[in-house]
Amino acid sequence: GAPGDVNSNVLVARSTGDAQLDKAVWQWLSWDKNQKTKEQIESLLQDGKHKELRDRLCCRLTFGTAGLRSAMGAGFCYINDLTVIQSTQGIYKYLERNFSDFKQRGFVVGYDTRGQVTSNCSSKKLAKLTAAVLLAKDVLVYFFSTYVPTPFVPYAVQQLGAVAGVMITASHNRKEDNGYKVYWENGAQITSPHDKEIIKCIEECVEPWNGSWNENLVDTSPLRQDPLKKICDSYMEDLTKICYHRELNEQSSLKFVHTSFHGVGHDYVQLAFKAFGFQPPIPVPEQKDPDPDFSTVKCPNPEEGESVLELSLRLAEKEDAKVVVATDPDADRLAVAEQQENGCWKVFSGNELAALFGWWMFSRWKENCSPDADVRNVYMLATTVSSKILRAIALREGFHFEETLPGFKWIGSRVKNLLDNGKEVLFAFEESIGFMCGTSVLDKDGVSAAVVIAEMATYLQGQSLTLAQKLVDIYETYGYHISKTSYFLCYDPPTIKRIFERLRNFDGPQSYPRCCGVYNILHVRDITTGYDSSQLNKKSVLPVSKSSQMITFTFQNGCVATLRTSGTEPKIKYYAEMCALPGHSDRSMLEEELQKLIEALIENFLEPAKNGLTWRSA
Repeated sequence: GAPGDVNSNVLVARSTGDAQLDKAVWQWLSWDKNQKTKEQIESLLQDGKHKELRDRLCCRLTFGTAGLRSAMGAGFCYINDLTVIQSTQGIYKYLERNFSDFKQRGFVVGYDTRGQVTSNCSSKKLAKLTAAVLLAKDVLVYFFSTYVPTPFVPYAVQQLGAVAGVMITASHNRKEDNGYKVYWENGAQITSPHDKEIIKCIEECVEPWNGSWNENLVDTSPLRQDPLKKICDSYMEDLTKICYHRELNEQSSLKFVHTSFHGVGHDYVQLAFKAFGFQPPIPVPEQKDPDPDFSTVKCPNPEEGESVLELSLRLAEKEDAKVVVATDPDADRLAVAEQQENGCWKVFSGNELAALFGWWMFSRWKENCSPDADVRNVYMLATTVSSKILRAIALREGFHFEETLPGFKWIGSRVKNLLDNGKEVLFAFEESIGFMCGTSVLDKDGVSAAVVIAEMATYLQGQSLTLAQKLVDIYETYGYHISKTSYFLCYDPPTIKRIFERLRNFDGPQSYPRCCGVYNILHVRDITTGYDSSQLNKKSVLPVSKSSQMITFTFQNGCVATLRTSGTEPKIKYYAEMCALPGHSDRSMLEEELQKLIEALIENFLEPAKNGLTWRSA
């Protein structure tokens, strides 16, 4: 768009009295070719809604824990046609600088099933525009012909030797949101400094280039390839590397229900079960097909537990299926529920599932490794806000356990590094039900996790055990790890900042709290500032992360608690865990102690009433 596209007189007549805002409005109306989002800005201008215009136009998207993520709609800090074009132009510029063979090696583009009619915005359309920017610059683009699970993009980047890839998804966020997740040539999500450098490149070329709006290029350009069949076949083939009991699976009488939460998961989970020799899981009919409105759940996040699993649990009861697996809308995370002997359902937490996966992946390794395999070459990883159960298993069994910052992008990069150094990585996880079984995909993957859980349940059934019983057995062996994670909503960033600054200057300037209610604090680690009282030099071993708030307290009673802001939503999250040594098995006492400590943490450090925080409705 040339400036002539817009009747300039109208704009001058409607000046907002703020030169920066006038410029942003002018840019938007000159550049945006999506009628719906253009009209959203025009009508705000006509109605004199300058504050909202400023909120929409005077800030940019930034990379959080999962790439760019925001609401769909008009504005430079929202996800829409124009901001996706701008982001892709920046990425093009950055990749061109970094790879001499960028155009030949190519770029992968995948997408989920989100959309918003009022902005004429859908994941597929945004993916087509992403592809168009690159195709117009003569880059080979692997554009999936239909929606895929998020893990297919990092997998394809590695399989096809591409330089990078993008997945258009907002995972399990509310239906209004969408996002833009970037993977590097190593198949892991980008971490710093790439994200900062890409943002700089985006700012250097904000005006759409000729050809960037041509979304039909994916249908006409000879440089566009569809990797769907090749990647899907290859993925399912690789999956069998972590299948250990095919014969059992083929004979199993155990029935499974799968819900794909109105997202991409159905077809792919069906194929994965087939690859393991299972009968296909029973799908939840109302939730099996994509629906951008997620109309049968209050929020499309399987982490919310029983309330959102209602339909699948009722179907499982009707079908006499004992285990329910739920993939989130982009199929990179997995929730699991199991019917107990009393008929009630147990929905496992991410930390409980990790205990099961950790035990399973290690015991399978041990049973199948060559006689000269060295257990000291074996690794498992978790993010630092996740349960320390893998650490307990590792100490006992002799393999290595490592922690990373929150966000799977840190795990992916570290795993790649370990693999390049000849190490074997069996499993990695984050407590928000993100699991990586094996290393075919260097990101969390709900499709592989679903079928591994099915095989585990089948194997345990052969030993007359349920998943829940095995979990107790793992805790009895390695020590109870009781954890609780929840969150408060806070829509006011200054309040969030104030809460964390108060903790940094608690008993005076630059002094952290020494106790929380009756609980004494042993150590404090502040990832935002890089301080760690437990280290000799007082510096945190994990890298500093200035852009987000995160403080961890280690208490004298063995509890570890972390307060942090979410990288993708307006939340203050808290994580707390009691770790007991093997043999200290009074579970109810541990639970009670943890509950009291959490209450003290909330009352003394978060002060919800004073700060106007809304507690998660659960």
